[in-house]
Amino acid sequence: MRFSPEHVFERGIVGAGGAGFPTHVKMRAQAECFILNAAECEPLLHKDKELLAHYGDVVLEGMNRARAMIGAKRCVIGIKEKYVEVIAQLERNLPPGFEIARLRDTYPAGDEFLLVYDVTKRVIPPGGLPLNVGCVVNNVETMYNLGSDGPVTKKFLTVTGAVKQPVTLCVPLGTPIRDLIAAAGGATIEPFAVLLNGVMMGRLCEDLETPVTKTTGGVYVLPRNHFLVRRYSLTTKEINRIGRSACDQCSFCTEMCPRYLLGHPIEPHKAMRALGFTMDKAPLIVGTTYCCECNICTMIACPEDLDPRNVCVQDKALVKQMGLKWEGHNRPVEPHPMYEARRTPTKRLMVKLGLTQFVNEGPLVAKPLEVEKVRIPLKQHVGVGAEATVTVGERVRCGQMIGRIPEGQLGAQVHASIDGTVTHISDIIEITR
Repeated sequence: MRFSPEHVFERGIVGAGGAGFPTHVKMRAQAECFILNAAECEPLLHKDKELLAHYGDVVLEGMNRARAMIGAKRCVIGIKEKYVEVIAQLERNLPPGFEIARLRDTYPAGDEFLLVYDVTKRVIPPGGLPLNVGCVVNNVETMYNLGSDGPVTKKFLTVTGAVKQPVTLCVPLGTPIRDLIAAAGGATIEPFAVLLNGVMMGRLCEDLETPVTKTTGGVYVLPRNHFLVRRYSLTTKEINRIGRSACDQCSFCTEMCPRYLLGHPIEPHKAMRALGFTMDKAPLIVGTTYCCECNICTMIACPEDLDPRNVCVQDKALVKQMGLKWEGHNRPVEPHPMYEARRTPTKRLMVKLGLTQFVNEGPLVAKPLEVEKVRIPLKQHVGVGAEATVTVGERVRCGQMIGRIPEGQLGAQVHASIDGTVTHISDIIEITR
């Protein structure tokens, strides 16, 4: 069967490790190089490595289908060099035209701007896309979904931190976070808090009934008094007040910023300086448009324990609201001479974040998790939400379409993840087995 972007759209495939950008859009492009993002640089997460170890053939098939659609001559798997066994296994099965790029064990190696540069030595322009330098990038689970048969109905993710047995699970979309923690043997501490998707770029989970979506990549169980929980609990008002009073303009946040080191005009220390301005601060914040929100500035660089990342996030919205534009788009972009030397080693990151107390493993549980009820959001992706195509009381089968994107809109179709009866419809569709 020859795959087309329409097939990708109907299967509901989106980027499984980020914001959920609909994959069919990327598959309509033409590019010289396809890059598989297997860096998985958030500490304690293992699901991409486990997918490659157990389902490498499916991922490679997905890459083959992607290569055919975009016309790529070169296919590269970007994976950390420390995964020696997985790399050896992949090398035995690589199709012609495929290669492996061994990456250093640093954070954020999975940022696609850094990944493209590390693989090709081409710098994506500020505000640009990999396509601007002839590349398309997708992550491991997205290619697993493309290489599989049928629509997206399940999610792979790692449950880690203060649990009895850190594991990587395969679960139906819509599974509550509470069930994932139970499947890992339960929390080993009380009271506990939960971070979703990452300790660097994740968010607090306030409700354990929160459902798994197509972009959920990890569940971290942490002590309620852990440094990271306190950090993610700060309000915007607190972040700005502390930053305004304590920032001494050392500029370490800028000097360690991965995008700044790539040559982009992002300078977090200027955003911190702008907190104290009541006059025109536009020249100080316009560069925040290019912040990738990796959190190196906050979690690693700042000696005062301030939060430049969230200040930059606020300013990005303000820059858009003010209609500001960076004026240097015609200037050449060159990586900083210290680009390699200032990369943050994952081991150092683990120590700084207080994560070395947790077991750093997450073996894949072979049997998919079975649940009695799922709550599937109609919007799990960039673009508009899907519109329900089923009614309360209707019997549905796993893989059946239950939400369709309006004609001509950006989005992804939504499918039932278990057999059962539709018991509720709002912005989510609840199915009871």
